[in-house]
Amino acid sequence: MPEQQPPAVSVIMPVLNEERHLRTAVRHILEQDYAGELEVVIALGPSTDRTDEIAAELVRETASHHRARVHTVPNPTGRTPAALNAAIKASRHPIVVRVDGHGMLSPDYIETAVRLLDETGAQNVGGIMHAEGENDWERAVAAAMTSKIGVGNAAFHTGGAAGEAETVYLGVFRRQALEQQGGYNEEFIRAQDWELNFRIREAGGLIWFSPELKVSYRPRPSVRALAKQYKDYGRWRHVVARFHKGSINLRYLAPPTAVAVIAAGLVVGVAVTPWALIVPGGYLAAIAAGSVPAGKGLPLKARLQIPVALATMHMSWGFGFLTSPRSLARRVIASRRPAVKA
Repeated sequence: MPEQQPPAVSVIMPVLNEERHLRTAVRHILEQDYAGELEVVIALGPSTDRTDEIAAELVRETASHHRARVHTVPNPTGRTPAALNAAIKASRHPIVVRVDGHGMLSPDYIETAVRLLDETGAQNVGGIMHAEGENDWERAVAAAMTSKIGVGNAAFHTGGAAGEAETVYLGVFRRQALEQQGGYNEEFIRAQDWELNFRIREAGGLIWFSPELKVSYRPRPSVRALAKQYKDYGRWRHVVARFHKGSINLRYLAPPTAVAVIAAGLVVGVAVTPWALIVPGGYLAAIAAGSVPAGKGLPLKARLQIPVALATMHMSWGFGFLTSPRSLARRVIASRRPAVKA
């Protein structure tokens, strides 16, 4: 009896200004150790670099490939959830793998994910966001993003045992689950993964984390870019909390609490008593101490930048959470979610 062919897989990629990493990211997909058919659908935002040109080259280079081809679709808004929905609609296979333009799949990622979907019955499986830097600053950010002092106990950052999860990094979905939920809510500029996974779980679906799955991730290249990224994370995570009551937990409240307490300590310390400066001083001491194990094995220059990365992540996330306007949640509720069925 002939061996059963693995299910065909669609890989969807939302990209915007990804000239630095796009070709390498796609190469990691096309070189997957997977026997089934593959297609890559790149949703192109309004990039100002060579991203579109590189994507066009990839389409031409794979045009005659018998097993894996690259296609593109436009995403004029530049928004990630709109890109994802456009790519889902343009794709055609029963398994849908999300990959970002700066994400590098491990060689057996798709094969392992398809096996885990079958073994667990999950609607979405995902693994570790393995941050890797290419210079000292990016290495510092990567160390911060994979440490518990940086991101708490989030398994997809720090690792852990396989099991049911609230959310996973990127995700490998059954198309049926995506279509049942109407895809991503396009009003969630950030936190769209968490919000979609919440809806899947509310509908009775299983989200499964496995450390067998690993995607290498390239951190933001500057303090300013990292601050914006984490401010947006905090801002939109608060929108999820407003939109889906009961979805918040203590880990998400830690950064805004730290921002509020440190700000109060600074104000009281300057206006009333210098003793209050113990609070921000204690925070700085804590992240300096936490940077030591996080930076083990890194060059000295990278180790010295880890406290800066940690403080940027914590304070930006917390500030974004505290200043998230209520109007965002009202807009999300009004929009509901778009359909992605072909």
